Amino acid sequence: MANPIEYEVPTWNQIYEMLLEQSEKIHKNRYQPDIIVGIARGGIIPASILTDLLKTQITTTIRIEFYLDIAQPNIQPTLKQPLTVPVNGKKILIVDDISDSGQSLKIAKQHLTEKGATEIKIATLYTKTTTQIPPDYVEKTTNNWVVFPWEIKETLQSILQKHNDKRAANNEFAKLVKAGLPKQLFEQILKTL
Repeated sequence: MANPIEYEVPTWNQIYEMLLEQSEKIHKNRYQPDIIVGIARGGIIPASILTDLLKTQITTTIRIEFYLDIAQPNIQPTLKQPLTVPVNGKKILIVDDISDSGQSLKIAKQHLTEKGATEIKIATLYTKTTTQIPPDYVEKTTNNWVVFPWEIKETLQSILQKHNDKRAANNEFAKLVKAGLPKQLFEQILKTL
């Protein structure tokens, strides 16, 4: 039997506070990116907030797909949407929500290097101890499965699909609520599934 999944569910306020701290670290490091590149999907919201906090003029995205389901990575991440903004000679900040294995960040960095970026730094909210690419800026290390506010419905739907046994699904839901998912919000989203 596989190890049970433990969850961590940060709130919007916690995420914003992490990004405020992260922007202060980036300022103290005197790194001012010309372009912020958010990795879609998880990095889009943190990238947008960091764009505001760092007063960066250009934000763009690339899309890399890696996970098939909760804690189930594909064999290798795939670049699904390449960069559409010229980065030749630019300083770049790659932003994602988490550095799990680091494979998505590795592909993103390689892609930006091939496009001519001169300096690339990486910022994530979370990192795992098992990551192969430690971010330059990170706010928290965890080995739990992190459920961000922008993926709650997706996570609940995945749990329902994964567990044919209602009791097993309810056990996972209880773990999510215990980890910080507001019960009222959980109940509202569950009604939409």
